[in-house]
Amino acid sequence: MVGYDPNSEAKSISATEVALAGSASGFVTRAVISPLDVIKIRFQLQIEQISSKNPLAKYHGILQSMHRIFHEEGLTAFWKGHVPAQLLSISYGAVQFVTFEFLTELVHKATPYNSRNFIVHFVCGGLAASTATMTVQPLDTLRTRFAAQGEPKVYQNLRHAVVTMYQTEGLLTFYRGLTPTIIAIFPYAGLQFSFYNLLQQVCEWLRPSEGKNAGNFKNLICGSCAGVISKTLTYPFDLFKKRLQVGGFEQARATFGQVRTYKGFLDCAGQILQEEGAVGLFKGLSPSLLKAAVSTGFIFFSYEFFCKLLYALKDTGSAKGQAG
Repeated sequence: MVGYDPNSEAKSISATEVALAGSASGFVTRAVISPLDVIKIRFQLQIEQISSKNPLAKYHGILQSMHRIFHEEGLTAFWKGHVPAQLLSISYGAVQFVTFEFLTELVHKATPYNSRNFIVHFVCGGLAASTATMTVQPLDTLRTRFAAQGEPKVYQNLRHAVVTMYQTEGLLTFYRGLTPTIIAIFPYAGLQFSFYNLLQQVCEWLRPSEGKNAGNFKNLICGSCAGVISKTLTYPFDLFKKRLQVGGFEQARATFGQVRTYKGFLDCAGQILQEEGAVGLFKGLSPSLLKAAVSTGFIFFSYEFFCKLLYALKDTGSAKGQAG
């Protein structure tokens, strides 16, 4: 069970083991969802309307985008920026779950509130994600730059990207888009954790007895539904973040269509509304929802799987020690 539960075996998992489980779940999930992430970013950065009726639109559908990216850039393009993305996912998963478990345990021991409460999970999940986001924001910016660039490449590798960005744009460029990210991540992650916990309770109420495989399937489905709900409610902020992160990177976007320069969060939102309309705030929503369903489902499923695995290994080791 995600979050502190005094009646769960997870309470015997140490912070180090929680970090390992969070990192492992982040690694597995990132490898699975990377192609969807690349397509989502391409959609978000496209100024032209995402429609087959628009002859100027480079991308206008998930299948069409996959075909075009594969034809123009090859299969490896779907894993562009995968190294910084994996570093991001591993670090983010560790920080987020360690912080979340710590906060829910603190609530249980230091307050009268139930650590399984919907609001408690919302607040603790939001704080945990905000902490993780502040930690890994530079890696997220690097991941976005790699996924956004076309051919010929502006950045040849991770080291070249870091050095070039620092020398030409300064240290703060690694934190572009941080404002909408923090504004969006708190409710997004809070809703993820809250709805995941709520949906699990509903499933437990409907079918209290289940086998191991049924439990794993339940974790996957509950996580997927929680991801879709939270992503839909907070999506525009993710779009703003991606647009801001590629500021100063216009030369690498030339082959993709029109480019825009934004002065900040409010200017970005205003320009999109004025030029692209309200529908522009949801560009890339379809691959994003698909990604959210897969990634959130896998992140919770794999986190619980690795927690149980670590607990089983510890229990086995303890039993052998006592026997010896």
